[in-house]
Amino acid sequence: MKITDLKDSSAQMIQQYQNGNNSAVSSDKQAMGAAAKTEEKVDLSTKAKDIQQAKNAVTSLPDVRQEKVQEIKAQVDKGTYDVNAGKIADKMMKESIIDIFA
Repeated sequence: MKITDLKDSSAQMIQQYQNGNNSAVSSDKQAMGAAAKTEEKVDLSTKAKDIQQAKNAVTSLPDVRQEKVQEIKAQVDKGTYDVNAGKIADKMMKESIIDIFA
């Protein structure tokens, strides 16, 4: 439905708003079309680059520290491996507290 003969000023204002809105939509489409033609570029901050380098360094590390495993195996074989119950209890408590508040 198209209204062409408007005598009410509020109806005229609505029609002008709608006409202006349509032109805004078309100008937005034109701007988006122009933006689509431009080349996209991503700049990483130095912090992001540092995080990426740290991630790469961590992923390159082995999952198991073989020298530490061999050292403990040798101590177990000799019967000299000492288990410190206090340290184990402390770590268990710290981890349970972290689990509670995490």
